[in-house]
Amino acid sequence: MKNILFTLILLTCAGLLQAQDIKIYNPEANAKADIKAAVKEAAESGKHVFLQIGGNWCSWCIKFHQFVENDAEISEFVQNNFVVVKVNYDPKNKNEEVLSDLVYPQRFGFPVFVILDGKGNRIHTQNSAFLEKDKGYDRDRVLRFYKNWSPTALDPKSYK
Repeated sequence: MKNILFTLILLTCAGLLQAQDIKIYNPEANAKADIKAAVKEAAESGKHVFLQIGGNWCSWCIKFHQFVENDAEISEFVQNNFVVVKVNYDPKNKNEEVLSDLVYPQRFGFPVFVILDGKGNRIHTQNSAFLEKDKGYDRDRVLRFYKNWSPTALDPKSYK
């Protein structure tokens, strides 16, 4: 019994250490310039911009990134409909000016998601807690979220 408990503790610690090694946010990135470039790309490609705001310190941010990357359907849908920008938030770089321009999405905790249209207008801010299930994310909720804020969903022609 002690060996099983010891093994479980080791596996848990190894998993936590591995999660800490994953770096999806660049604390040195210029979020304002990255968003500007993403809006330009979105306008040219008929997509929206998906901002994932959080930090490498945030286990739920890492979980969301891995969740989307590991689900082929969701990953493909995101690639086809959004230009993705990961906006860093940490003590070294809180991107306060950018978050102010986005009407303070950090009020919902992290990660928090903001959708911009191809003109750079903020069209939605999503509290990620509503996409969670148990100790992860709910596939149906996440896919529905992306579909509901895709360019097609907001195109009036879709409803004629």
